[in-house]
Amino acid sequence: MSSSGRTTPARTLADQLRGWSDQRLVALLAARPDLATPAPQDSSQLASRAATRSSIHRALDGLDRLELSVLDALLVAGQTTSERLISIVHADPTRSAAALQRLLDVALVWETPSGIRALSGVADAMRGLPVSVSGLRPVSPEPVPVADIEARLAELSPAATALLHHVDAHGGEGTTGAARRTVAPRDARSPSEELISRRLLVPREGATVVLPGEVGLALRGGRTTTEPVDVVPDLATSQRDPALVARSAAGAAFDVVRRVELLLDHWGVEPPSVLRSGGLAVRDLKAVARELHVDEAGAALVVEVALSAGLIAEAAVADGTPSWLPTDEFDVWSGLPIAGRWARLVGGWLASSRVPSLVGSRDAAGKSWNALAPELSSGLAEEARRLALRVLAEVPEGEVLAAGTGVASLVQRVGWLRPRRPTVFGDLVAAALTEAAVLGVSGAGGLPPSGRHVAAGDLGEAATALEPHLPRPVDHVLLQADLTAVAPGPLETEVARRLHLLADVESRGGATVYRFSSGSLRRGFDAGWSALEVRDFLTSVSQTPVPQPLAFLVDDVARTFGSVRVGHAEAFLRADDEAALAALVHDARARSLGLRLLAPTVAIATSPIDVLLPRLRELGAAPVVEAADGTVRVSRPDLQRARSRRGRRPAGAVEARQAAQVQAVATAIRAGDRAESSRPSSVEATTPSGALAALREAIETGTTVVIGYVDNHGATGERVVDPRRLDGGRLSAFDHRADDVREFAVHRITGVRRA
Repeated sequence: MSSSGRTTPARTLADQLRGWSDQRLVALLAARPDLATPAPQDSSQLASRAATRSSIHRALDGLDRLELSVLDALLVAGQTTSERLISIVHADPTRSAAALQRLLDVALVWETPSGIRALSGVADAMRGLPVSVSGLRPVSPEPVPVADIEARLAELSPAATALLHHVDAHGGEGTTGAARRTVAPRDARSPSEELISRRLLVPREGATVVLPGEVGLALRGGRTTTEPVDVVPDLATSQRDPALVARSAAGAAFDVVRRVELLLDHWGVEPPSVLRSGGLAVRDLKAVARELHVDEAGAALVVEVALSAGLIAEAAVADGTPSWLPTDEFDVWSGLPIAGRWARLVGGWLASSRVPSLVGSRDAAGKSWNALAPELSSGLAEEARRLALRVLAEVPEGEVLAAGTGVASLVQRVGWLRPRRPTVFGDLVAAALTEAAVLGVSGAGGLPPSGRHVAAGDLGEAATALEPHLPRPVDHVLLQADLTAVAPGPLETEVARRLHLLADVESRGGATVYRFSSGSLRRGFDAGWSALEVRDFLTSVSQTPVPQPLAFLVDDVARTFGSVRVGHAEAFLRADDEAALAALVHDARARSLGLRLLAPTVAIATSPIDVLLPRLRELGAAPVVEAADGTVRVSRPDLQRARSRRGRRPAGAVEARQAAQVQAVATAIRAGDRAESSRPSSVEATTPSGALAALREAIETGTTVVIGYVDNHGATGERVVDPRRLDGGRLSAFDHRADDVREFAVHRITGVRRA
């Protein structure tokens, strides 16, 4: 099986990589991006880097169960042909062949003159699989013929046969116990000794025995597993109208955009402080939940998505307190169409490592996770989101995940696709589906056309597909005599902002109900509105006349607003109503303010003005600040902004940059190969990277090399060695001079050349 176009198999992995087409080399670098950073000098260094333990683990993490099973079968069978390898995998031959081709394409296996073999280091990495694939050990150096194994199996007693099947079912490893390790078959006195004497179990160090690969294959009928390994878990689905899916997703998308907008408008005036350990205080998160009329989990998702989209950042306010503020990008974002704003939020969420689902839970030490905390992230979060959407996109149009069982089936499917991932990966996938529904990426358990574009990574097309399904904003409300206003649909941005300042949201649904109160109207007056401006706004947005109760309430709040005036004395109070001022001074709740009457209409306070104003408002007064000339000074609070984080690239720019980088690395490798081919073959590898590449090549091919080595006394000499293993900065090799396996520190090796 060869797709490189080579007529004869390569002698080394580096030689095989040199024979690959540019397209296939680029595909390898894209599939294993760690190989491209920093750029290898040539194919020898690329092959050396591909064989490092960390790179092998990363590559294995991206394999599904079938691909891991084919790789495991190769380790069991040893170096073999593709036909025999496929024959011992319990799966459809076509699928097994495709899985083998995938392993070749990611350079975890390669084609030698004697057959296909796994990269050195793969066996050690596969040994730590959290999900057992076969449990078999590689075949013996001198494989026993199948006929001989079957004859030995036929000689066993029922107890020994049962013991052998037990070892096979429990990982292929056991202990000898009191059994003798060297015994002839005729002298065996126990089932364990029967198996050891016939080499059906092979003793290892200590009291351990292992099941050889050829014996396990015979027990399983010539297969590495008893069950098929290509059975992909089915998704539990049900029928659903695609139009309903699209409308549900669009409604959720509109809601999340509006909530982010309302949140950051509020934080621009009253930003919450940053905790000393970083993050958002629990009380501030609860305030966000009340402000947006969502639960705390929904509030955490909104603030985390705003952070991921670059719309909030940590900055110091006027008094130097670190606070969470909208960035200057928020003003640009607010001017985009709703679909564009949604795409920005979804793009930030999709590429983020943040884990909003953990907010409110506790870590292993019992500490609660806070929203926006620096440590609230996971390197698996982005992969979980993209994989969850990719699998959900496989559900045909007109079908959605079934209620109750759909999410669990999708998590099970992802577990088959990524069996090496830890258990928490399934939790991240389930959380990603919940977040996708809240953000409007999915709707009613399925993906609309916009969500499918998100799964494909095309946010521009996603915004275009979402636009026709978004609810059309309205510019009016229906004012009612019970001091409420009913918005018959989603309000236009500016109308919603102004109405949110003058009224509190009472309920949401098909129509949003706002309630006016003295406190809500006072917010508008505090922001600089006059009674005339309030009445004009209400008249302009209402399709009905302003009800008399609401008009009276506006006039009443306007009449009492500013009846108490505060100035600097430390602070003073002046009022036209003598009785109201006297009642305020003698109020027991105002004792801490240090109020004292100087005249029937004038009082002074020992508290500074910035403390006095909010306390008087808490007591029910509506004070305003008086300027030195006696005029009232009311102004809208300054909108505060944080500096944006480093420039964000537009959607698709990161992927384009990565593709260009991979292409450049492939070009550099080809140039290095041409330079290497022009050098004499006897040139010694003296650079650290060149020496490592030469040693790994020797390990793969089993050749003998001469290394220059500096011993503990500083003397430099040459050693003729057969490299066996390279790991952790140590070379394990058979030293011909010592006639034994020795370890050499890699940093002491000065050069490598062929013997």
